[in-house]
Amino acid sequence: MHAFWERVTEGMALQQLWGQFISEAKASYRLYSADVDWEEVGRVRTPVRRFLRSVWAVFVAMLMKLSPSRRVLLLLAIVLLVANIRFKAPSAPGSFNITWLGVVILFVLLALELADRVTMKRDLQIAREIQEWLVPSEPPSLPGLDIAFATRPQNTVAGDYYDAFARPGSAGAGAAPGLLAVADVAGKSVPAALLMATFQASLRALAATPATLGEIVTGLDRYCRAHSLEGQRFTTAFVAEIHTTTLKMVYVNAGHNDPVLRRPSGEIERLDIGGPPFGVPLFSEDQASYHAGQAQF
Repeated sequence: MHAFWERVTEGMALQQLWGQFISEAKASYRLYSADVDWEEVGRVRTPVRRFLRSVWAVFVAMLMKLSPSRRVLLLLAIVLLVANIRFKAPSAPGSFNITWLGVVILFVLLALELADRVTMKRDLQIAREIQEWLVPSEPPSLPGLDIAFATRPQNTVAGDYYDAFARPGSAGAGAAPGLLAVADVAGKSVPAALLMATFQASLRALAATPATLGEIVTGLDRYCRAHSLEGQRFTTAFVAEIHTTTLKMVYVNAGHNDPVLRRPSGEIERLDIGGPPFGVPLFSEDQASYHAGQAQF
């Protein structure tokens, strides 16, 4: 029995289990309450009716998350559990209760929802593995530079992106400069991850040409605006080109959190020169311009 309990709880204490339940309950409530018209609920005058109206609204929001067939089954199970329906067979004495049928239906619905969850989790894990293939697992070898990186997404998949590679297709003589990129697509989960993948492909394609950093940035902005869903999926990014012979960095900050350059003396420099995030709607031509900053290592 103890081994079974350890397997069910995965070794978690009761306090940890309760904390996990509270966290999941809050997340579920936020999901369902987002579909509730709270202004309509607020127009109910009496507190008791307002409470009942809010409970009903959340229940309907939960119900509509199911497929039509599962909605019918859930309503049938509730009726069977609440109504306490009894039947009397003509050829048998007494009557029998069919409340147990409601429990069976609820168990079947639970099994169906769990199957969907397992399938979705498996698909998300596959998407996560594909996303990991799109970012470098090992830092590139660039003369005079030591590069390291790490990431930890909040969800299984997300719109976070980083990259570092040499630019063999860039113009000019000498050693190929290195290109660094850090980006974040607005939103979470699969939609953001898909846009991140297309952003990575665009960056790699542009970087393989003799285009300057300014032309790369302009091309990325043009692509993101064409696939931004009317500005709902913009991308913040920091793109930099480091010339390994001179250790000079040219960069553009497209609405991203300002990277911090810390010098050996302890001096802090924020790399904040650039422009707006990629993909935001344009209200003027000046908004599309990006300025490049420089830093010397």
